Amino acid sequence: MPDLRDPYAALRFRDFRLYNMGWIIAVIGEQILEVAVGWDLYQRTHNALTLGWVGLVSAIPVIALALPAGHLADRMDRRRIVLVMRVTWGLCALALAWIAHVAGPIPIIYGMLFVAAIAKAIGGAARSAMLPSLVPPEYFPNAINWNSSGFQIAAMTGPAMGGFILIFSSTAAYLVSAACAAAFVIALALMNTRGNAVSREPATLKSLVAGVRFVARTRIILAIITLDLFAVLLGGATYLLPVFAKDILHIGSFGFGALRAAPALGAVSMGMLVAHLPPMKRAGRALLWSVAAFGVATIVFGLSRNVGLSLVMLFFTGAFDNISVIVRHTLVQVLTPDSMRGRVSAVNNVFIGASNELGGFESGLTARLFGPITSVVGGGIGTILVVIAVALIWPEVMKFGSLVDARPMEEVKVGFEVVVPPEKGGK
Repeated sequence: MPDLRDPYAALRFRDFRLYNMGWIIAVIGEQILEVAVGWDLYQRTHNALTLGWVGLVSAIPVIALALPAGHLADRMDRRRIVLVMRVTWGLCALALAWIAHVAGPIPIIYGMLFVAAIAKAIGGAARSAMLPSLVPPEYFPNAINWNSSGFQIAAMTGPAMGGFILIFSSTAAYLVSAACAAAFVIALALMNTRGNAVSREPATLKSLVAGVRFVARTRIILAIITLDLFAVLLGGATYLLPVFAKDILHIGSFGFGALRAAPALGAVSMGMLVAHLPPMKRAGRALLWSVAAFGVATIVFGLSRNVGLSLVMLFFTGAFDNISVIVRHTLVQVLTPDSMRGRVSAVNNVFIGASNELGGFESGLTARLFGPITSVVGGGIGTILVVIAVALIWPEVMKFGSLVDARPMEEVKVGFEVVVPPEKGGK
């Protein structure tokens, strides 16, 4: 077994390496597809609201299918679910390639994005719940760091690749996306881990909503995913980057790809730094300060007219966001019993996925009504206010200790509230 102080500890496990590499390639494909869709729609319509509709179309399945997807992830082989849903997503990418080739109607594009979002919603809960089974619990914070860093590497290279491929055609971008999905399918097929022991719990309304009840009565988890929901809902500027690239900073498709890649570069840099530093001793405090700094960087980006400054601020948004990602994902997965990880992951995915996609719709709508600059700056201010509110409502977030010592919250129960004993990282 690797040393807990080894910054590459999680990567010593074969199944995690396969999963992480396949997931990096899959996310590259997703980023390429998002860049292609955003650029195509804005080029064809010159309307920021069409970019917001992409977020709304993608958010509806995440919200509507969250509970069924989580229940399915706790009753079936999680790896098989992820594999089938990724195949479905790849077929949608192939369909978008054909639509782009024949210049098909825009509503059909939204239709394919809707189907792809269904596949991501169902597969997302299973994929999140599967991750803790790939490494022993004590190495899971390190696994989350490398998983997050891998995601950010993909988010950094994917948009740049997408911007470059768009020089040739959007059809080619969609085809590359489909190929990336196929690579993840192959990696999943080569893994030995099933992902979970299949539950025989009856499918009842009570079992369906068990994840919601667990999150609602577990204050620390409720606090951190609420923080993420409103911070991303208000503070995300990603969906408006085509507007900033074309109309404010006056750079082309490749420059747009660079803007999309800058946050990921910041996140990867922060991930490498966190991996080589000692484990966080005050994870809750780090979470709150990082989200507040994310809001400040978002405000400066919205006010900037200089390409260099804009890239630096986007870099910082990614760096600070990665700290919150490591803390949030570690706590949500480690503090949840394995038998409920699918359902709790589904609830978490609603908060994350809905905030990302609805945040895109909110950004597009406010940009349409008040302009893109007001939309971004106002969102950054809102993010800082959310941090203050969470710190006041849930003071235990600020007091939370080490991630390494966190264990499932079922270990100690007080009334209807589940808490963590002090030696496990709680207050």
